[in-house]
Amino acid sequence: MLLIHPITRPQRIITGKLESLIGVSFAVGARRHGQPSAAGATRSFYSTAPVNPFPAANPSTSNLVRGCDPAVGCFSLSASNLIPVNNSFHTTTPSRFSIRSNSFSKMAATKDYRLLCLENPLLDIQAFGDEALLEKYGLKANDAILAEEKHQGLFEDLLQNYDAKLIAGGAAQNTARGAQYLLPPNSVVYLGGVGDDKYAAILHDAVKQAGLRVEYRVDPKISTGRCGVVITGHNRSMCTELGAANHYDLEHLKKPEVWSLVENAEVYYVGGYHFTVCPPAIMELAKQAASGNKPFILSLSAPFICQFFKEPLDASAPYWDYVIGNEGEAAAYAESHGLNTTDVKEIAKALANLPKENTQRKRVAIITQGTEPTIVAIQGEDEVKEYPVHSIDPAKINDTNGAGDAFAGGFAAGVVEGKSIEESIHMGQWLAKLSIQELGPSYPFPKQAYPGHN
Repeated sequence: MLLIHPITRPQRIITGKLESLIGVSFAVGARRHGQPSAAGATRSFYSTAPVNPFPAANPSTSNLVRGCDPAVGCFSLSASNLIPVNNSFHTTTPSRFSIRSNSFSKMAATKDYRLLCLENPLLDIQAFGDEALLEKYGLKANDAILAEEKHQGLFEDLLQNYDAKLIAGGAAQNTARGAQYLLPPNSVVYLGGVGDDKYAAILHDAVKQAGLRVEYRVDPKISTGRCGVVITGHNRSMCTELGAANHYDLEHLKKPEVWSLVENAEVYYVGGYHFTVCPPAIMELAKQAASGNKPFILSLSAPFICQFFKEPLDASAPYWDYVIGNEGEAAAYAESHGLNTTDVKEIAKALANLPKENTQRKRVAIITQGTEPTIVAIQGEDEVKEYPVHSIDPAKINDTNGAGDAFAGGFAAGVVEGKSIEESIHMGQWLAKLSIQELGPSYPFPKQAYPGHN
């Protein structure tokens, strides 16, 4: 059996110019789906199911990870630790193995994995650089772009020549790591698409350190999605290659070993970036949630999702039990849907009161506003509540990238645990506060225990 691990994601940090580029490229149909492999052919896929976990004292892994933060899921890893096996890159850990699709032994689904997340995984490669590095690849100090041919060497350059910090990224994967940070072990499983390459192997080890189980669709012909981040002072230049993140398909979701995890889950979380990839997979999860009266959480993710992917977004709307967005995404939704208002509270009420499939649950619309209070509207209720964010000394803020993903992770953990809306909001704000004190969308190690809401 050969289990491999891939990741893909257009991250929440992809804003401004990059959002426009993505919106345009997808609007004109600049995307193609991966084709299913021939029946009986050897398939590769990534999984972090606890089938063959390596012990902490395993000498084969002691040289693999440098500066490892198990709760954070990011570390430095030399490419020399990756070895080619049958034209595929494998790490020197014993955690990967291969399998033929016609002799697959079904993974046991347990009630452990109560939260199932879907979106687009990416490997974030972050490093401190200088003007010379920016000039080498034609990058601006504070920008977010899609990678072109001239940028292809950046990712390997950061890995080989800089003290790169590697993070299992992609907005919903950040959220999944955040939820797992708060929940008991083996609580969260994440789905997405990756390639069969060394970047996927690195990604696999990163999520393993974070305690997150992943079930990736592996595309042998397309590279794993990557986001190279060059940090200069307080500026971050982000260059993203979406890669295999764009090629997740319904076939993978419907595999018996994956679908059993879907049926087992008690809560579903979908990042809005996946509307650019496989809307049918989103709809399958949404319908599964409604039929079982299980909470379905959707993140709007970015303004361009509301603008350029209005049709699939609206098709999923009746199934939202919780919808999360920030003020920019709320404004984009209002504009694209003709709400004729810029009032965040009114937009929240409009989202909460959209037609709903599962009438056993009232929809909850949540809009974050950075340092301003979080807005919450509940279906059928006139009052719109405000929850002040947790205060923090500005000197402690290191990086606000991924704060929204962290909030969603804390909130989703609260929903999984059956907490009240107020408590779940508090959990989200608490985790976001921790995250912005780290570099990149990360969480502190040693792991901090949630103190509860006083």
